[in-house]
Amino acid sequence: MNEIELKYGCNPNQKPARIYMQDGGDLPVTVLNGRPGYINFLDALNGIQLVMEMKAATGLPSATSFKHVSPAGAATGKELSDIERKIYRVEDDDELTPLAAAYARARGADRMSSFGDFISLSDICDVATAKLIKREVSDGIIAPGYEPEALEILKAKKKGNYNIIQIDSNYKPDPIEHKQVFGITFEQGHNDALFNADSFKDIVTKNKALTADAINDLIISMITLKYTQSNSVCYVKNGQAIGIGAGQQSRIHCTRLAGDKADKWWLRHAPQVLALPFKEKIGRADRDNAIDLYTGEDQKDLLADGTWENFFTKKPDVFSEEEREAFIAKNTDVALGSDAFFPFGDNIERAAKSGVKYIAEPGGSIRDDNVIETCDKYGIVMAFTGVRLFHH
Repeated sequence: MNEIELKYGCNPNQKPARIYMQDGGDLPVTVLNGRPGYINFLDALNGIQLVMEMKAATGLPSATSFKHVSPAGAATGKELSDIERKIYRVEDDDELTPLAAAYARARGADRMSSFGDFISLSDICDVATAKLIKREVSDGIIAPGYEPEALEILKAKKKGNYNIIQIDSNYKPDPIEHKQVFGITFEQGHNDALFNADSFKDIVTKNKALTADAINDLIISMITLKYTQSNSVCYVKNGQAIGIGAGQQSRIHCTRLAGDKADKWWLRHAPQVLALPFKEKIGRADRDNAIDLYTGEDQKDLLADGTWENFFTKKPDVFSEEEREAFIAKNTDVALGSDAFFPFGDNIERAAKSGVKYIAEPGGSIRDDNVIETCDKYGIVMAFTGVRLFHH
């Protein structure tokens, strides 16, 4: 097939719409079910690059959860702790293959943003992963293949209309890529920047103790940023993105947004949150929304009389700001990547509040000395990669 007709473009008024190969050749993707749209394919084709690169760099099955052409979460297939199983909505009897674990972590990092996502998997989708996906609200999935039973499970979603795409894992794009804006064609080389341990050898801070786990997390942050709308910043811990700030005009706003998401992820581990007395029939999305309110500044709205009764069997205790800050302070050894240089030390100040100990950024700011000095103030290890990762 060398062309797929789409229902419409980004918006219903943008017709006609299609995807096709400019050279007239066959597309490397096959629609196995549903009718993916324009934005679905943008999510799918960005996400599949991310997970393929992450798998190649780490050796672990990888997954990502995309929304509006940026990842809401990305993760490798590491084993989940008992607490992680609970906060990621994994049931006690769920089988967790490495790929299923990667998906649970990618989806679970920011469940609010992942609602209605497009999923990308680095490996053939197995039954265990399909069963996890079955219970989530999602628009579709792309993978290099599907086990027969897994495919049937996924086909049953959305009353049989779930979007399922298969991609040829051997496909390589042309080295030169094009896009049109306002009838004008842009041309550039495909972004072939790759990351490994050597990418972080230029350590510019006094603390140079960059561990193997930290290098792995920095690799994940860089690959995630490569496919995130700029400006972007990514916090990573233990092989998964825990906070992604995308598409902000100011880098400090990226750092704050991603840091706030990382804090929310960590606060879900708190005993106060784990013990919330939810009613038995509360839906998954309603639980996620309630937890988001409970762990933030709008907690009083959730705990107001006439509201809390809709979610809980009894009124939860207030999770005070002091308690939240004390718990956030327990989060350590977080890695942080930035798609371009930090222009001011205020980014480092904010990152330190969320447990960041390792940073990778391109370097090259006229205020690099101020940024390095702020890292030294907190004992943070910072490496300059020399590689900018703007994505638009």
